[in-house]
Amino acid sequence: MTEALTQRPSDYVGGRFIGIPGDSVQSRNPAAPDSVVWSGSPRLEHVNQAVEAARAALPAWSALPMDQRIEHLRCWQQAVTKHAERLAGLITDEMGKILSESRFEARALADKVDITLSEPSISRVRQYQVQAAPSRLGLCRFKPHGVMTVIGPFNFPAHLPNGHFVPALLMGNTIVCKPSDKTPATGQLMAELMHEAGLPPGVFNVVQGGANIASSLVMHDDIDGILFTGSWPVGRRILEANLDRPGRIIALEMGGNNAAVVMPSANLRQAVLECLRAGFATSGQRCTCTRRIILHRTVADRFIAAFCKAASTILVGPGRATEPVFMGPVVSEQAAMAVLQFQHDLARRGGQVLVESTRMSRPGWFVTPGVVRVERFTLDHDQEVFGPLVQIAVVNDLDEAIGQTNASRYGLAASIFTADDGEYERFFHAARAGCINRNTGTAGASSKLPFGGLGRSGNHRPAGAFSVDYCAYPVANMVETSTDAAPPTGMLWDDRWVL
Repeated sequence: MTEALTQRPSDYVGGRFIGIPGDSVQSRNPAAPDSVVWSGSPRLEHVNQAVEAARAALPAWSALPMDQRIEHLRCWQQAVTKHAERLAGLITDEMGKILSESRFEARALADKVDITLSEPSISRVRQYQVQAAPSRLGLCRFKPHGVMTVIGPFNFPAHLPNGHFVPALLMGNTIVCKPSDKTPATGQLMAELMHEAGLPPGVFNVVQGGANIASSLVMHDDIDGILFTGSWPVGRRILEANLDRPGRIIALEMGGNNAAVVMPSANLRQAVLECLRAGFATSGQRCTCTRRIILHRTVADRFIAAFCKAASTILVGPGRATEPVFMGPVVSEQAAMAVLQFQHDLARRGGQVLVESTRMSRPGWFVTPGVVRVERFTLDHDQEVFGPLVQIAVVNDLDEAIGQTNASRYGLAASIFTADDGEYERFFHAARAGCINRNTGTAGASSKLPFGGLGRSGNHRPAGAFSVDYCAYPVANMVETSTDAAPPTGMLWDDRWVL
């Protein structure tokens, strides 16, 4: 068991840690699967307790002036800064990414507070007033939704939940967070750090568990909002479970089958290196990873040769390795098998395996990078596989490249590598994606910008700098300053009736 936690495996409800001994949920070190990082048996009744605690804390928390809520978030910022190295090590041990990536993630928690409070973000929920009529003042004010549940992913188990609950807390909501059942220890450590930060009891709660706990939360009658990061199939089930709750805010941040286009005018070195980085970062386990590369025919041979050569040299090893590895293991045995099965399916359908993804002959869930050339991308085989496998297709012109980019029901990220401004503008206007980049890869989004996708990638509730939008709702407020209301035409009135 990990030494990064000060509490035994627990839920965090109403400011108290409640032990959940057992082994129905376990996380294991992907680089050394015999090593158990966290083990516990979640309790379904804790869902109600956590929601009740969050509901009880809501009136006082939402009534605090925003300056006081900001002070609490600054305490959170100090706690995660102080314990950043501890958090980074746990992320690496629990989900496998290399330590440099985990350190970057741990630092991002503190940065999110500053980004949320920056002018581009906070100005989106700043109240304003207008003169609605000569004697009538109009105001737009914002109110919190209430009790929000945050359903976290495994690939960024600290950064992505933090990206939801920091703006939600700022706007006066209270939180019930359910970490991924692949990374429960990271979720518990965030509860321990929130406890250290001193938020009032019940404002922030954590319940561990798998699908049954998540289902209980997203269908709970006393939840006002759901902030979810994960796969399209799970996001779809959340929407289906809430068809009869149109007033419940639901923000879905889901996967992507992201494309990068390389045109003849591109700097080929830049294109190859960025596609390598974006394709295989975090072992291909980012929702923004490049999964499809679309090459103009005139640059295809040179790009493919360089890309495959470099991909075959990528160092894969444990996240805590002392040598400069680029990729760690994938998160689970099932994830490793899914990559190899998808590669097999592509080859069976006629794909040419240029670099074969294989299991490494060592303990752990290690797979090497894979590259497969396919004839075309089609909606019939539009599949997101969360691992280090990239497909390549070749096209004749930009119109065909745009068509291939859009041959997906996902719409998270897309990139084009070109020196031609006109090509970029055409691609920008035609590509269906929420994040569109030029001369840089699809992976590596900035939290200072909106982050979200279309289609099966999201439901128009972008996170990042726009996350405050789904954490409060605007209320139109009109205030009449005179007492000279005129009787409407067609009505009798006598002031003596109110004397």
